[in-house]
Amino acid sequence: MQLIWKYDQESIDWEELADLYIIAPLGNKKAGELQKAFGNSMFKCFVYENSHLIGVGRALADGIDCSYICDVAVHPKYHGKGIGKSIVKKLMSLSEGHKKLILYANPGKEGFYKKLGFKRMTTAMAIFEDQASALERGLVDET
Repeated sequence: MQLIWKYDQESIDWEELADLYIIAPLGNKKAGELQKAFGNSMFKCFVYENSHLIGVGRALADGIDCSYICDVAVHPKYHGKGIGKSIVKKLMSLSEGHKKLILYANPGKEGFYKKLGFKRMTTAMAIFEDQASALERGLVDET
């Protein structure tokens, strides 16, 4: 399997990326919103096979204190091949020198990130645009 890695967003097909997030499944994200989110992210990885986008991830970082790894997605056809792990490791490497790396994981994926050295935070808090949906999906709790 010959993979091509890109670390900038030149020539990204944002509709293809939006489709990947639906397939992954990581939610329904609009192409224009993804373009803005990735544009505002210090680090980004796009992984291609045969010119098809199969994996992606990004990190919001301030250059010194905190790097937040998010939106890691891999096409289900490529799960179990180490691509997600490679994306996270690359974002961790790009984030080297930050005092802390924070990662948001969907429920049920915590074990994957624990294997990469991440620990559960006891102090994280969140406000979601749709709090009711976040509660229903187990992303936050009432306690």
